[in-house]
Amino acid sequence: MATKRHRKSQKYSNFLCFLRLFVAKYSFRMRFLTPTFVLMLALPCAAQLIDGFAGRIYTNPSGQRMPYRLFIPPGYDKSKPYPLVLWLHGAGGAGTNNRAQISQDQIPGTHTWTKPQNQAKFPTFVLVPQSPTNWISDGVESLSPEMLLVLEILEAVRAEFNIDRNRIYVAGQSDGGVGTWNVITQRPDLFAAAIPLCGGGDPSQAYRLAKMPIWAFHGARDPIIPVAESRKMIAAIQKAGGHPRYTEYRNLAHDIWVPAFAEPDLVGWLFAQHQ
Repeated sequence: MATKRHRKSQKYSNFLCFLRLFVAKYSFRMRFLTPTFVLMLALPCAAQLIDGFAGRIYTNPSGQRMPYRLFIPPGYDKSKPYPLVLWLHGAGGAGTNNRAQISQDQIPGTHTWTKPQNQAKFPTFVLVPQSPTNWISDGVESLSPEMLLVLEILEAVRAEFNIDRNRIYVAGQSDGGVGTWNVITQRPDLFAAAIPLCGGGDPSQAYRLAKMPIWAFHGARDPIIPVAESRKMIAAIQKAGGHPRYTEYRNLAHDIWVPAFAEPDLVGWLFAQHQ
């Protein structure tokens, strides 16, 4: 059933793209279009829904582009402020297809927040950008071009919707876990809490996170990003006076996202955090 819905959605998106090309060629006839027809054409070609995530493409004034997915809470009321969860995918979500970052091993990190029972209790936006490669390209001492684009997308979404400035959260796994540590150390003012999974950062910058609620996860047998990377960050934050939460799975390796997002109090813990 989900496959059939996706195919219908894709056909609808392709039809809108065809209409756009037609109107571009015969723009002089635009005065004959109805308001509803014009509204249809205003939708982006990538706007097909996948599990409630609308596909979008951000382009900044310099022409830099990044695909992203946005989940809008059902019954969104623009008069009310909503929290937002920013998800930074791992290597398996990288690319340009605007699908991989919400598929397969990225599902726990993206769909946990969109479950009906969680949306009913904590209605929230979920923003899922897609990097063509890694989130961190030039070291962890500064924000990469990819991460700067993510922050631009975040600002664009905040300008479009009523996002609660005091309840913006970031989470990511693997490469996205590294990206999470990077963005919260470089811009701790933006986020109310963070969930880095099997990542690592710069312990010399950990003092900036002493007041930020953090729940980090890692597998003790991780052969890809050693568990020492998370341990060093947690120890450095504690030394700076912080009180991060840390869960280490003794018998697991790199793929820890399923048990991490199944932690019974994770969702409640996150949405209890405010700046």
